Amino acid sequence: MQVNNGPAPIFLPPSNGSNHRPPGYVPGRIAPVRSPPPPKMAAPPKPSGGSQHQATFVVSDQQRREHVHGLVQRKNAFICCATSLAAFFLVLILVLSLTSADILDENCPHHNPSLSSWNPGHNPQKRVVIRKGNLYRLESSATLQSIIIQSGGLLVFADDVNGSRNITLRTRHIAIEDGGALYIGAAKCRYRSHATIALVGRSDEAGMDDVPGFGRKFIGVRAGGTLELHGVEKLSWTLLAKTLPSAGLPAGGYAFQKNFSRGINLRVVDPDTGAVIYTNRFDTHDSQDDSRKLHELLKALPRGRIVAMAVGDSAAKSLLDETKKTIQDLLGSTFVNDLQYRQAWALVSVIGGGNDSCSEAVREHENHDTGGQALAQKRFVTVDGEGFSVSAYSEWRNGKPQFTHVGEILDGIDMRAEVALLTRNILIQGEMENYCYGSNWCHFFGYDSFGGQIKILANFTAVHLSHVELKHMGQQVGGGYPLHFSMCGDVDEQGGYSLPTYVEALSIHHCFSRCITVQATHGLLIKDVIGYDTLGHCFFLEDGIEQRNTFFHNLGLVTKPGTILPTDRNETMCTSIRNKVYGNYVPVPGTECKAVSTFWIANPNNNLISNAAAGSQDAGIWYIFHSASTGKSHGLIPETKAELTPLGIFFNNRVHSNFKAGLFIDKGVKTTNASATDPREYLCLDNSARFRPHENADPKRPRVAALIDTLISFKNNDLGAWIRGGDIVIQNSGFADNGVGLSFASDGSYPKDEGSSQEVSQSLFVGESKNRGFNGGQNKYWGVGGVDGKPRTLPRNKTFPIRGFQIYDGPVHLTSSTFKNFVPTPDRFTSAVGFNLKNTWQLTPRNNVSSLLFLPSNSTLKAFFGKPGQWFEDNDLDGDKNSIFHDVDGSVTGFPDSYAGRLDNFLIRHPDCINITEWNGVVCSGRYSQVYIQTQGASNLTLSISRDEYPNKPMVLRGVNSQSATSQQYQPILMMAKSYTLHWNGRAPREVVMSLINFDKGDWVQVGLCYPSDTTFQVVSDIYDRQSNIFDNLEDYKSVGSLTDLEKSPLDRTYYFDSSTGLLWLSLRARHNRDGHSYCSRKGCERVKITATTTSKETSNCMLKAYPKYTKPPKATVPMPSLNTALCTECGASKVSSDITPVIKSLPVLWLSPPSYRFLKVNRERFSFTAPGFFLVTVDACTGRVIKKSLFPKMDAAMKQYLETVVSHILMHLPFLLLIFFFLTTESLAFFGFHGSSMLPPWVGLFTSQTGETLGLLEKYIPLGLLEYECAQPDQMKRKDLELLKKVLTKV
Repeated sequence: MQVNNGPAPIFLPPSNGSNHRPPGYVPGRIAPVRSPPPPKMAAPPKPSGGSQHQATFVVSDQQRREHVHGLVQRKNAFICCATSLAAFFLVLILVLSLTSADILDENCPHHNPSLSSWNPGHNPQKRVVIRKGNLYRLESSATLQSIIIQSGGLLVFADDVNGSRNITLRTRHIAIEDGGALYIGAAKCRYRSHATIALVGRSDEAGMDDVPGFGRKFIGVRAGGTLELHGVEKLSWTLLAKTLPSAGLPAGGYAFQKNFSRGINLRVVDPDTGAVIYTNRFDTHDSQDDSRKLHELLKALPRGRIVAMAVGDSAAKSLLDETKKTIQDLLGSTFVNDLQYRQAWALVSVIGGGNDSCSEAVREHENHDTGGQALAQKRFVTVDGEGFSVSAYSEWRNGKPQFTHVGEILDGIDMRAEVALLTRNILIQGEMENYCYGSNWCHFFGYDSFGGQIKILANFTAVHLSHVELKHMGQQVGGGYPLHFSMCGDVDEQGGYSLPTYVEALSIHHCFSRCITVQATHGLLIKDVIGYDTLGHCFFLEDGIEQRNTFFHNLGLVTKPGTILPTDRNETMCTSIRNKVYGNYVPVPGTECKAVSTFWIANPNNNLISNAAAGSQDAGIWYIFHSASTGKSHGLIPETKAELTPLGIFFNNRVHSNFKAGLFIDKGVKTTNASATDPREYLCLDNSARFRPHENADPKRPRVAALIDTLISFKNNDLGAWIRGGDIVIQNSGFADNGVGLSFASDGSYPKDEGSSQEVSQSLFVGESKNRGFNGGQNKYWGVGGVDGKPRTLPRNKTFPIRGFQIYDGPVHLTSSTFKNFVPTPDRFTSAVGFNLKNTWQLTPRNNVSSLLFLPSNSTLKAFFGKPGQWFEDNDLDGDKNSIFHDVDGSVTGFPDSYAGRLDNFLIRHPDCINITEWNGVVCSGRYSQVYIQTQGASNLTLSISRDEYPNKPMVLRGVNSQSATSQQYQPILMMAKSYTLHWNGRAPREVVMSLINFDKGDWVQVGLCYPSDTTFQVVSDIYDRQSNIFDNLEDYKSVGSLTDLEKSPLDRTYYFDSSTGLLWLSLRARHNRDGHSYCSRKGCERVKITATTTSKETSNCMLKAYPKYTKPPKATVPMPSLNTALCTECGASKVSSDITPVIKSLPVLWLSPPSYRFLKVNRERFSFTAPGFFLVTVDACTGRVIKKSLFPKMDAAMKQYLETVVSHILMHLPFLLLIFFFLTTESLAFFGFHGSSMLPPWVGLFTSQTGETLGLLEKYIPLGLLEYECAQPDQMKRKDLELLKKVLTKV
């Protein structure tokens, strides 16, 4: 390096005296070293007073001592000078050992002057201990049996500015402990070369003992250890900018003119202008001559030219070594030399730019589910300061992408496919056998699954990993995970770490046991991590007590079943692995296993922001609840109160293409070992948990609503989201192409649940989007869509009844939301609002909807109550019959303040109700509540309940419990201020308790229960306090002589037994106010308990005696409202699209051109027209404001002049969109154009119809205000996801 006049530079250790620089240490890049100060010399003697005389030399003892002292001083001066010279030459050697471009930086571990070069060679039997005084810089590849770094020892991988120090270290394990440290790069000095740590060993090797705490084949960090791994920063993952059809179309700023062909497809871009100046293809698979041509072309290109290359099909067979070397030398490629047959490879670089200018990716060719994929992307700036990007992307299977990948917003839902870069320049991998062996579950996996692992234990000094690749890691044994934070406690400021622990931009792929495991660890940041093709839960919170961890912008893809936990297993594994059940018990897969998830969140107090989970065998994100700490933490916290703990931040997450559910919030795990009492395996799924968050996890304190903000869920086979609990709020979310978009389940049922709320607002539901999918792969069902009659993938089955929002029990509140494309077919019922199939459970009339918008309004099935047949079976279970919701404003039924129920439910009807046979429903007015009826002392009973106004239309209820149970519960919904009779199909129960559910003060019903005529009664009222389990305010009912006497005194506690009919009459009336969503009053649950004594064994069905004696004429208690014909301008979600990008706004363009009607809607501004011609709309590309609009009957001089005037004069300096729509009676086209920058946006295009047809409905969402448009950007782009992350990281 060049040295200016002045002191020579060297680099000093940190001021604390440690040569191990802490992460993020940035005191300054260059530290000049000044020459040491001169040695202190004795002051010269002062002249003595008196006359001078000739000197004579006499050496006295004192003089001799002074003379010796002077000699010593001169010797010390010489030593100091020699030391300084030695330091100078040491620095000179250090400087000369670096390349001229390698700037010394004290942030760089490999620049530490205290390091010694280390070249241990290859000796698989050698054990190495690096301890105090051993400060090594690994200069070359090595093979060792093991490495222990301890007591101040330091191991650093060598690096240089050109990234040419490619080092592979093969070893069985590396243990870092007690002051030891391993560095490959640093956060402020990233490793440029390629470093590989290959962890070797088999699970069945004899003589190889497990290392306590770690096992085998690991990198382990104990107390006092430091692990810092930091690769080159590259984009971890992103979303496609343009749809990639299966025919093969590269993504990026420049579209290829034709599909990729075999070999290396090349584009050359002028860096000054951003223009593509050369395009060609070189078939380096078949032609060595083409390889030479590519070599010659690259050598001839001037320095600074931008080159983009991507492989089509295969490019390796005839790719000459000289060409590879040219690509390496001129473009900085590190992967081209090892390019294999049909590997996907993409590169964007600059001629002569070296490794720093190169963006490169390579993926292995795979013959099974998914093809290889590669993405390379770089941003550049023209000489005029204009920014542009160049991207090369390919995903090939036999020369083509395997499937079409969506790269746009469709029907308002952001369905852009994720694109991940799996390779990193630091690779930690397990070295594997090419076959399965030993006890590695070979009957489940046909490959070696004993991979490597990284394990971090408590009290480490520092651990930070970024831009590292983990491949073939993890083991199908408990605790053997790719990356495992085990029992670490608080790892942020609360744990005393000045720089909180994080993992960032890791690529964890093709691994054998999870991705990242967080066990009894809190405050960890996991950011930009990719988990792809792994076994078992991917991002895994293990023991149920992990809190304050943050998952930010992580991607999990293709999460497959594993063997370790019951919840990891598929059906076959579940029933086969029985070594931990009791006796001969056989697990039930549907209720104990089959829950493998990409994000397994075992405590709600964690943060999920901007994550994506796709392709899981079961769920994308699953919140599970542990009632006690489990695993290694078992017994540490006997009661976790996870069910009561408020939810952390949930914002901007997307889940798609999962088999069971996108988001699942429900259930717990079994926290006791298998026994004769409960033979199920420890940690299997358990149905006991109910999420009900309260302040400080205290059920006596107020509830805290769990907010799920911006969830995007699409193409999940069964459920977009299943959420049980309360209070829970979902907002700003989107659901599309799911079997069921969203289903809530209540906290529980009375009396366990005190009542809670569930709310959905400002959300979009799409039944069938324009993403029709692909007929093949894992898409089992392919059928005709209801919207356009075109074939598409279908969830569950061709006949499965698709529902947007499913009502299970409640209460739920659905408001200000939009439903699109819920159109039934002859094969299936597709409805916007529907109900849980084959439902035995309770429903509440407090379920309500308001401000809903349905598109298209004329063909959407807004609600459906089921019909006997496939999927619904007989449609006669208790919940099926009591299906109901309250239409608050009439946006569903057309009648405000009305209730929609099942067509054959005469408990809720009156003569003015409106039948809607298409729904199998009826719309009525009135007030409705539930009576919860519990019985004791009789089994196999069904309850028949008739309203006196419709005695011939009884509702028969089976009860929730099994028919053989001696206790039963029924939960009919009744119209208030009416009378009912209750009958049994056997002997009347000895005890009946009736609780008033959702009754407001003053609500009442009159009931008559059937008993034998010799029955005597004890009737008591009380108030039940659920929290204290206390019954209070007990009062006895008194008998009166007639029904008239009973009705005269409605506030008295009286009953009347009509022995002639066998009916015991009494009034159920609420006497106290009820708050909010509580099932019961403020005082508690008002109940009436009837104890009956009889010797009769006759069947207690009094229908024939009761009627016509007690028959009454039907009438409405609340008048039926008028039909609302006015257009609801406030209905629907205010956002027209649900996208995952926190910043970018979209311009919605809706173009409808059937023969009978035409209109255009741009950013909520609607244009209707009937005359044919060309309709031109000009829109500001930065704001979405419509600038100009004009209609031309034909393409003529007037239209040409308009275009020239607008483009050349009015809008020359303004980035704008030009939308052109042409229509005739039978044909139409649409053009989306752009003016404003050299970069052509991917949404630009021409859409034409077939001859004799129209385009029909065309819907586009165009991003606005992009930097690429040259739009002015605000000083600070407000991104809610980043603001939330900052809030999390600054919160102590």
